[in-house]
Amino acid sequence: MASWALTPPLIHELIPIRVGYLRLPVQLVLGVAFLALLAQLRIDIGPVPITGQTLGVLLIGAAYGLKLGSLTMLLYLLLGGAGLGVFAGGAAGWSVLTGMTAGYLAGFVPAAALVGYLAQRGWTQSAKGTMAAMLLGNMVIYLPGLGWLVQFASDWPTALQWGLYPFIPGDVLKLIIAASLLPPLTRYLSR
Repeated sequence: MASWALTPPLIHELIPIRVGYLRLPVQLVLGVAFLALLAQLRIDIGPVPITGQTLGVLLIGAAYGLKLGSLTMLLYLLLGGAGLGVFAGGAAGWSVLTGMTAGYLAGFVPAAALVGYLAQRGWTQSAKGTMAAMLLGNMVIYLPGLGWLVQFASDWPTALQWGLYPFIPGDVLKLIIAASLLPPLTRYLSR
């Protein structure tokens, strides 16, 4: 019979804080700071910039697991919406959460949750599993992202041109980076 139990998130091994009440706030702050830093890696190519955000979302999901990864994304969106410049290019506020990239941001929570769940089920122990988890996570970001972006584009082909096609090479590179980092790190910390 298969077990549905999830393994502890990788972050518990990376930051072994033994005092329970400190663990969650420290991990949340570190996750939001990491994502905010990657969001500043930005290349403007059109209405939707290339950023390091999606790599951060997927890595946080993999390292933080289902619950903590989701909670970190919610806090990131809440802080950015409240005016803290954590989004790409230091942007913040309600206008970002309702602008052209809002759908992608909305996809961060379920993407981190899915990748976190898959990581806790052992997918990130191999390069192949990591790439599959990250690919699925990317798809979860793109679905609401493109669905929202089409409202600003004249049609679906334009939305795909603005919000999907230019990102494919970078996404492949991000998958390779994640597949190179996560399995060895997971094996090292599991010893």
